[in-house]
Amino acid sequence: MVEVLGFDPGSAAFVAEPYQAYAALRERAPVVRYEPTGQWLVPRYAEVNALLRDRRLGRSYTHRFSHAEFGRPEPDPAHEPFHTLNDHGLLDLEGPDHTRIRRLVTKVFTPRTVEALRPTVAALAGELVDGLLAAGGGDLIAEVAEPLPVAVIAELLGVPAADRGLLRPWSSAITGMFELDPTPETARRAVAASTEFSDYLRGLIRLRRTDPGADLLSELVQAHDEGEALTEQELISTCVLLLNAGHEATVNTTGNGWWALFRHPGELARLRGAVDGLLPTAVEELMRWDTPLQLFERWVLDEIEIGGVTIPRGAEVALLFGSANRDPARFTDPDRLDLARADNPHISFGAGAHFCLGAPLARLELTESFGALLRRAPGLRLVREPSWQPGYVIRGLRELVVEV
Repeated sequence: MVEVLGFDPGSAAFVAEPYQAYAALRERAPVVRYEPTGQWLVPRYAEVNALLRDRRLGRSYTHRFSHAEFGRPEPDPAHEPFHTLNDHGLLDLEGPDHTRIRRLVTKVFTPRTVEALRPTVAALAGELVDGLLAAGGGDLIAEVAEPLPVAVIAELLGVPAADRGLLRPWSSAITGMFELDPTPETARRAVAASTEFSDYLRGLIRLRRTDPGADLLSELVQAHDEGEALTEQELISTCVLLLNAGHEATVNTTGNGWWALFRHPGELARLRGAVDGLLPTAVEELMRWDTPLQLFERWVLDEIEIGGVTIPRGAEVALLFGSANRDPARFTDPDRLDLARADNPHISFGAGAHFCLGAPLARLELTESFGALLRRAPGLRLVREPSWQPGYVIRGLRELVVEV
């Protein structure tokens, strides 16, 4: 079945170019069983969009069932630090716990609050691009794409500048566990990073109790101490999720987006000629055309029917964001990169209760990052073709070497 469908997330060739396989999947059926992982692949936009909002599915099942009741094995005890950290964060919480914690952090990510950050983000982006220019080029991901969102989200949370270099390695190690079949070494790194990250935040929480600042962590510590039913583990897990999600997707959207532009010189020239007018739609199109989050998993909490196929409780569906964003049933000429695309309801930020909380901030960071590069480095060009990281679920480049 793997060869027939062309869907092979363990293959470097598939990771580099999954879109032909997605087209075959969409042609075949609205849902396809994938035996290597035991999942049901959902490749079409209509079903993915609907299932993201369907409460018969969940990111977790433990709020309703034990592992045994759900027909799932107990987690490996050796992975306990990772699961404790992951299972208490917004991404994997459901029901009232998800609503309660999301309410506490939503105010930091409203469009109005985020817009107030624009001068800070613009200044940071400008400084990073100036550094790239002074060096005559370099790795666009390491020099611009990574440090910008890390600095912004760390500033929001109140992570000291001297400690910010710790965040991306921890984040990369932890998110490795979101891949479909993580190796024992991946699990070992994720467990170590989960322990180190949690211990670091416990120390920072103790500091914020005695010396609070004007940051989100201080506000969450106060909410915990005033009895708003925010446990310390929820506090730690929420901060880790915000730090991880707050930069992983933005980093990879920047890298994937510039690689797309370099492969479409006509569109890049078009954007350079009308930066102010085209940039907002260009950012949305780059997120649609090659989204960094290719697959989003959901558990079936109650039996559900997808395209005439009954999916039982206890099964897992794999919502293929990358495929849905290229579905010709929803997007006109979907394989064409069109930076002026107006009708663009991509699902790169998800939908429903788990819609990305940081979407306004991500859009701001991407707009300022791309804008600074387009305006200050109009001759930016690629030095060599990049290679892809091995991960498929979170898909991004190892590096993107450019010269100015």
